[in-house]
Amino acid sequence: MFKLIKSWLKSSLVTLLLVTIFLGINTAGWTPSSNAALPSGNAITDGKALLRYALPIKNEPIRQLQASLEDISTQLRANRRWGAISKDLSKASRVLDKPSQILASVPEERQPKAQEWVDEIKSGVAKLQELTQSKDKEQILQGRNKLLNLVSLLEESMVKEFPFEVPEEYSNLPQLKGRATLEFKTNKGNLIVVVDGYSAPVTAGNFVDLVQRGFYNGLEFTRSEESYVLQTGDPPGKEQGFIDPKTGEYRAVPLEILVEGDKAPTYGITLEDAGRYLDMPVLPFSSFGALAMARPESEVNGGSSQVFFFLFEPELTPAGRNLLDGRYSVFGYVTEGKDVLDTLKAGDKIESATVVQGIENLVEPQA
Repeated sequence: MFKLIKSWLKSSLVTLLLVTIFLGINTAGWTPSSNAALPSGNAITDGKALLRYALPIKNEPIRQLQASLEDISTQLRANRRWGAISKDLSKASRVLDKPSQILASVPEERQPKAQEWVDEIKSGVAKLQELTQSKDKEQILQGRNKLLNLVSLLEESMVKEFPFEVPEEYSNLPQLKGRATLEFKTNKGNLIVVVDGYSAPVTAGNFVDLVQRGFYNGLEFTRSEESYVLQTGDPPGKEQGFIDPKTGEYRAVPLEILVEGDKAPTYGITLEDAGRYLDMPVLPFSSFGALAMARPESEVNGGSSQVFFFLFEPELTPAGRNLLDGRYSVFGYVTEGKDVLDTLKAGDKIESATVVQGIENLVEPQA
């Protein structure tokens, strides 16, 4: 049976007590407690930012540009620190003054388009610098978001090839050698999800394949825990996962986690069981709308079609470390429709799920 943490997450305990519980107590017969501590610094809670940082690229200037633009929203939340915002924009401008350092990582055939994006970003930064004089918070946020979308395109253009070989034993499963964008139409509105094959090619590939098959069309959300998780993917009948019509067998997907600093994912073992208590996944459970593969409690390689959206709530599930990181495979994030996700409950329905971009990255199983 697929189980997640029970209703004790709804308690009104203060944050410090909740952190203690997360790090020191078994929950509902789920998995052993973690010995990890919360890492220092502020965890990233924006799914789009996490996806940018997860790209397999090495270009320090573009990362500096990205960090400067992302910091603007932090400063706006902190009593609108206009001086700090001006410094962020000055840093971004200095990076853009040396476009050759950014373009050096872009393949030659993509450089003309990349140059257009660099020019557009540079113009946008100049406009934001003007807006700081009028202190128009909404226009600055809108402009910042537009520029970060361009940064995403620029960073994606730097990826030259898939960064590692997936173990041969998983060649019988679909794999996503890149990224895909999916649209879920529900009875309460639409969700846009980006799934990341660079970090979880087998898990993401399985999901994209099932979406292409229409597997999720008409399925209900079967489990909802307020401020915690929303689960779906349980097909009608006695089966709890996808039965491959070619083999007549349950398609099992391995636990797959790419750790920061590693060149390839680990398979078939939780980070805790691997003794990697302090290591963090490239795709963590620190963003509202993280999408992960559900699985039976005792079977790390028993996932199939059931997935869950993580409803991040800072007091209940502190960003940076919780009992899910390293135990379940995150393979994407909701990038649009978070307000819709927040309203969905058990019994609500997925009317349709479609791949709107990136289907060319899906690699079919080898015979």
